[in-house]
Amino acid sequence: MKIKYHILLVTILMCASDVFAWQSDDIKQQAFSKDEGKTVFSPHWFLSAQGGGAYTLGETNFGDLVSPSLAIALGYKFTPLFGVRAEVSGWQAKGGWVNPDITYKYKYKYLQGSVDAMLDLGNLCCGFNPKRFFNAYLFLGAGLNGAFDNDEVVNLNASGYKLQRLWTGKKLYIAGRIGLGTNLSLNDHVAINLEVNTNMLSDKFNSKKGVNADWQFNGLVGLSFTLGKSYRKTSIISNEPKESVSTPLVVEQPEKVAVVGQPELKKETTILEPMKQDIFFALNSARIQNDQQSKIVALVEYLKKYPVTKVNVTGYADVNTGNARINSKLSEARAKNVAEALKSKGIAADRIIVDFKGDTVQPYSTPKENRVSVCITE
Repeated sequence: MKIKYHILLVTILMCASDVFAWQSDDIKQQAFSKDEGKTVFSPHWFLSAQGGGAYTLGETNFGDLVSPSLAIALGYKFTPLFGVRAEVSGWQAKGGWVNPDITYKYKYKYLQGSVDAMLDLGNLCCGFNPKRFFNAYLFLGAGLNGAFDNDEVVNLNASGYKLQRLWTGKKLYIAGRIGLGTNLSLNDHVAINLEVNTNMLSDKFNSKKGVNADWQFNGLVGLSFTLGKSYRKTSIISNEPKESVSTPLVVEQPEKVAVVGQPELKKETTILEPMKQDIFFALNSARIQNDQQSKIVALVEYLKKYPVTKVNVTGYADVNTGNARINSKLSEARAKNVAEALKSKGIAADRIIVDFKGDTVQPYSTPKENRVSVCITE
């Protein structure tokens, strides 16, 4: 029962600390974005090494069942929220058997290989910020536990104290696990790592018969190393794309021939305001949606009405999804699909100027708005 309270206390402290970090980092991030442009996530590998203590649930006192534990892991973070890691952990576990007269204690060894799916709680709650000091994470995994060197309890059993779950030699068990941890950032590549986790194992793990599975709790501290860059910087974000600044088109009307007896007509000049249309796209898509077709039609009508005009079509992608390579191709496809739609409705190719920015420029303030092709006449 005490262990459950300890785990609950650690969880509450981690959540409270992350909320505090969010409040202070939100102000820092505003200044950071204003001066240096937007900072976006980069997929990367990471390595961690940990050491600490393991407690295998049993009958004797808590201190009698605490043993040393080590872990090393290699992982890959795909997005600001999700990652995966492969971990090898283990060393020693302890068990105990209590009868009215005496308490018997024994130890044995184990080695466990696990694969964990990881969720970044800091980025989930507060948004991506590579300069945040406190970054909590949650993980869920499964693996195989290999137990060996169980001689002490085997000798105890031979003395007449029969254990119904006794194993000898080497045993392999399926393990499920869940845990909570945090990285306390020292710089862009090194962080102090704190972690607690719970492993659910076969009832045979500690050689004692019980009504439930055997539980092992670990408290670990170590270092986490980011391999490569975990973020990159984009161009300074503006609320409107550079292409939106366009000089009004001056169209001169042909001079009318004066008729005898009527006053001479002066040359008339018409100033055309440029048309701007934003063609928005779905996430990870370059297909023009049905609700955007009316914008294509309006653009075509303008270009046909004023045949001397041209149109700049610039594709963009949202920096919060995908990566630089994928987003560059996606923004190119968005711009080209808009250009093809214009050509299919009778607009000559030499009147369409196609460009794409990938995710290096973000014309608008929200991710949804940046999945766009911006069309501006000139």
